[in-house]
Amino acid sequence: MQDDALVWQLVDSAFPTGAFAHSLGLEAAAQHGEVASREDLRRFVEATILQAATGALPLVNAAYREPARLPEWDALNDSFLSNAVANRASRQQGRTLVASAARIFASSTLDALHARVGSTSNSQLPTSKALPNANSQAPLCAHAAPMTGAVFAALGVPLATTQRMVLFVAARSVLSAAVRLGVTGSYDTQRLQSECAGWAQSVLARYADAGPTDLAQTAPFIDILQGAHDRLYSRLFQS
Repeated sequence: MQDDALVWQLVDSAFPTGAFAHSLGLEAAAQHGEVASREDLRRFVEATILQAATGALPLVNAAYREPARLPEWDALNDSFLSNAVANRASRQQGRTLVASAARIFASSTLDALHARVGSTSNSQLPTSKALPNANSQAPLCAHAAPMTGAVFAALGVPLATTQRMVLFVAARSVLSAAVRLGVTGSYDTQRLQSECAGWAQSVLARYADAGPTDLAQTAPFIDILQGAHDRLYSRLFQS
């Protein structure tokens, strides 16, 4: 029951991770007319789930299994996210997750991670694409995927549950943004969330064991649209 309560708390929309400030590219897609119907939105959500499995789970898994190599996984994530908007959003969400978890839960591991992440200003963040070694004390970018793996491991959330949460939150973030953008309504987003659950489960079955060498970009068109987010005339979201 204690483990269940922790999981429910972490996936609750009230948990302050900053995820709801981001549309994961949906706002740009909607403004450019690429998501204009329910079927368009369903395909967008499915593509987002697959992209989370191939572009985030490999580093979630790596950081969960080998947290001592967190600087290496973080730098790899920074190199992988060549899209400036997605890179910035990932850093923001990762840093917010660490800060929130450290402030809410009593954990010396989280305290140490928060101290390291919180003491780094944006001007001090790494710009080199060279990967640090496992013992490096170089500043962390604190990208969302490796931070999720490290934080959830420190909290004792099982890896299989962590993986499901990553895919669930990716879908929920897009669908929540769809409501606020007026793409669809609240009831229909819940139907879509339910309809996409089977897809998420099949994707997870394929990528549950993915590692850093499996990193891939499966939704390049969404990546291009998200990269144009900063040039939108008006914006509700940061990405």
